[in-house]
Amino acid sequence: LMMPSNLLLWGGAVVLCSMASPILCFSHGASLTSCQEMIPGHIRAHPLDPKHSFITLQTSSSSYLPGQLITVTVRSSRDFMGFLLQARSVGGQRVGGSWIRSPPGTHTLRCLFEGDTVTHSDKQLKRNLSFVWRAPDMPKGDIRFHITVVQSYFVYWTGVESAVVRD
Repeated sequence: LMMPSNLLLWGGAVVLCSMASPILCFSHGASLTSCQEMIPGHIRAHPLDPKHSFITLQTSSSSYLPGQLITVTVRSSRDFMGFLLQARSVGGQRVGGSWIRSPPGTHTLRCLFEGDTVTHSDKQLKRNLSFVWRAPDMPKGDIRFHITVVQSYFVYWTGVESAVVRD
């Protein structure tokens, strides 16, 4: 049984935590709620046009076989704070595969499959990053890599895509 003073103290802590800056809540990467739409959970602004982003996604191969490793490089002309990166079918469905190598300051998430998504794990500014993706063991059709990039709390792009990687 809690004493009234302990209950008041605990309730005050809950209120303070709920009022904390949302950027603190996501400074360790995107949440699982961002998996489907690839929209940051802490931003109320609308995404900017991906055609006018400063980000490009480059792949080490224009085609893949089941289990093949592909290097995906994020290139940026400006610093950014956060990101969410996935492989998707040309139709937009998540295809799985797994990110097996990622740079410091990043980590994988399980959206549909273990390690199928990669995000930031700190608030350090980022610019150019390389990742290694392992294709699923079964063919999934043609794919693209999709990234959402957060430049600052209110500025982000979603829908930035790589060229098609053929199955």
